[in-house]
Amino acid sequence: MAAISSTLFHFLLLFSFGTMASAAIFTVQNQCSYTVWPAIISEDGPTLGDGGFTLAPGKSVHLTAEPGWSGRLWARTGCDFDVSGNGTCLTGDCGSLICAGAGETPVTIVEFTIASGTTYNDFYDVSLVDGYNVGIGVKATGGTGDCRFAGCVADLNGHCPPDLQVISSGSVVACKSACEAFKEAQFCCTDDYSTPQTCSPTQYSELFKKACPTAYSYAYDDDSSTLTCSGSDYMITFCPPT
Repeated sequence: MAAISSTLFHFLLLFSFGTMASAAIFTVQNQCSYTVWPAIISEDGPTLGDGGFTLAPGKSVHLTAEPGWSGRLWARTGCDFDVSGNGTCLTGDCGSLICAGAGETPVTIVEFTIASGTTYNDFYDVSLVDGYNVGIGVKATGGTGDCRFAGCVADLNGHCPPDLQVISSGSVVACKSACEAFKEAQFCCTDDYSTPQTCSPTQYSELFKKACPTAYSYAYDDDSSTLTCSGSDYMITFCPPT
């Protein structure tokens, strides 16, 4: 009996460790020809990357997201900060180098929920629901499951409809969502359009979807845009190659 109990104990111990959720390593790299200022908001778990940092062209950083962590990441452009970290950005601005809240739209956003003790899959997506400012790609490495690439590789600023454009110094620096541009329920999926059955894709979300098939194009674009993976690390690239 003692030998059986010992074997059972070790089996349960191995099973427990084998199914425990593990931390995910984010490698955040900048392949843009210009500096970006990544911002990270932690919705559940500790702050990553101090909430914001500078990332020069060709540089990368490694961040550890513990089991159960969830949050959002985006790139800011055209920033000017003083030595205290106070300043503004042309796109994605949150008022300082260290972000304490969501950035100004339009902005391309990466969303993550890392597996916890009760959920063994990570969930991730790249969202254009709040518009677009910089191309972003997310590639899972070393995991199992539906670990496909998520992102927007296309330059939507260069193909942005005139009524969605954000222009600075004669150049398009960001592309608004139709919701932000027109403030109408049918584009925002609110009021009478607040369900998947009543809020359908529009000509604007379909333009985003055609350009970036693996990114969220509007609020109910779940089926083709939310991906799952187990036991993976992630490469998050600004301006990924086409």
